[in-house]
Amino acid sequence: MKIEEIKVFVCSPGRNFVTVKVMTDSGIYGIGDATLNGREMAVVTCLEEHIAPCLIGRDAHDIEDIWQYLYKGVYWRKGPINMAAIAAIDMALWDIKGKAANMPVYQLLGGKSRTAVTLYAHASGDTIEDTIDKAQAHIDAGFKAVRLQAAVPGLEVTYGVLGDKKDYFELQGNRPLPPEEPWSTQKYFTMVEDLFKQARARLGNNVHLLHDVHSRLTPIESARLGKLLEPYNLLFLEDASVAENQENYKVIRHHTTTPLAIGETYNTIWECKNLIQDQLIDYIRAAATHAGGITGLRRIADFANIYNVKTAPHGAPDLSPICFAAHMHLNIWAPNFGIQEFVGFGNEQLNEIFPHRYEVKNGTVAILDAPGLGVDFDESAAQKYPYKRSYLPVSRLEDGTVWNW
Repeated sequence: MKIEEIKVFVCSPGRNFVTVKVMTDSGIYGIGDATLNGREMAVVTCLEEHIAPCLIGRDAHDIEDIWQYLYKGVYWRKGPINMAAIAAIDMALWDIKGKAANMPVYQLLGGKSRTAVTLYAHASGDTIEDTIDKAQAHIDAGFKAVRLQAAVPGLEVTYGVLGDKKDYFELQGNRPLPPEEPWSTQKYFTMVEDLFKQARARLGNNVHLLHDVHSRLTPIESARLGKLLEPYNLLFLEDASVAENQENYKVIRHHTTTPLAIGETYNTIWECKNLIQDQLIDYIRAAATHAGGITGLRRIADFANIYNVKTAPHGAPDLSPICFAAHMHLNIWAPNFGIQEFVGFGNEQLNEIFPHRYEVKNGTVAILDAPGLGVDFDESAAQKYPYKRSYLPVSRLEDGTVWNW
């Protein structure tokens, strides 16, 4: 089965998505997600100008060889742009193989390790009370795990809490590109302990609570936060600090027993190798779209399993339903799956472009037995929502110092 054509689409049904469609001479096609938020067109160029021409005529069944060809076959390895491009091709090839075999992708990976995938929802509010009210609504809907984020009093904007404010696309308007947001660690600490103290008092101990620091703290500050939150028994504390220097997490680990999770910005196994091998984290959060597709994420999952680290794939709204489908097949297979981040299935426009039939029930999703990935892409619908330039915000301390966003 030869690859005949590779198409790349960019559409914006509320936010930008980059989608790859690999066509074969048998008439079977596969789709993949190549979205890289804020750098979408760089990935498009990589795919159209550098990758697609090299794959025409190759056997679509040779997933491993093509992955190695795209990864090892270039001098400039790794990196978010290159790995997002590889990821999209890889997902599309797994989709093709599943359709050709008339089997869902998880069967090709080795079959099920569970009957359903556990999700965690997001509860974000302008106040602590608002956040907990939203968490209770998720619990009432059947979710057993909820991430809590609340606005920090005294800051104009807080990560994860837009509320009725403009979204990131609208913020581009009359503000600098990208938009800039203030940060204060002292003000954050004043809020965060009270958030979880009140949450446990109101929600009880039978629900898993999570929190995303989004890399705002230094390692010793993260250690302090982890210790502070120990009485509230978090499922995990996410992205407590940046781990470009993976030694940073030794500082955190040696001071707290709060479980730690990281990985949504990682592109290969090498970024998380030491963190996993040294058992400095409990959950690895790499995403298929950004870590080399199903092939890349499967390697990370297998490696993590040796060291008792669970998977908790990134599930932000800038990852398309194609990536969600890839995660579902990996999650249902991986023996060390932990939990899946879930922000909903998006708006009507998104669902029109990416038809799918997943259904959330009691905070879980059961995998469907459709061949391939089980999600499709409507080219005509996508044309109605053209690309719009957009950036994620930049964070600054209150004295103007550029900080981690």
